[in-house]
Amino acid sequence: MSDVALLLRALHFAAQKHRLGKRKGRQEHPYINHPIEVAYLLTDAGEVTDPATLLAAVLHDTIEDTETTSAELEAAFGREIRELVEELTVDKTLPKPERKRLEMEHSSSLSQRAKQIKLADKISNVNDDARDPPADWPLERRRQYLDWAEQVVAGCRGCSAGLERMFDEALAQGRLRLEAAP
Repeated sequence: MSDVALLLRALHFAAQKHRLGKRKGRQEHPYINHPIEVAYLLTDAGEVTDPATLLAAVLHDTIEDTETTSAELEAAFGREIRELVEELTVDKTLPKPERKRLEMEHSSSLSQRAKQIKLADKISNVNDDARDPPADWPLERRRQYLDWAEQVVAGCRGCSAGLERMFDEALAQGRLRLEAAP
């Protein structure tokens, strides 16, 4: 199967898995927009052309946020993609503070490809916080999210100058919006 066909297969798989999911923002955009944006950011700001990285970007939240199993992902896309997605998967059975702490601690030990995906993921999330924040998130929670995202990204530094620059710009814009908020 060609790289393009495989990427389209991954997009279709992710779209099916996330078909009922919505982003947390007030506008409740379809969730699938997020993994598509992550893959786009990788190709645009990160200049990533590695097919495995792009496939994993599209699939990065399937185990974490849907009923997709590791075995199912491996059967559909192979061991390499499964392992990369698992590297990015957060254990949702843990309490939220523990998950956040572990994500900060483990970001520096991620593979190069996982760091790139993590950076693109955080860019997307920080941009969403600025453009369309969750209705139930007060300003302080949004500030805390930006601070936490910055700490996670600190462990990913050195993997992509373009993605790092874009994250820094998104973070600065997000903080400016928060300062200007009533």
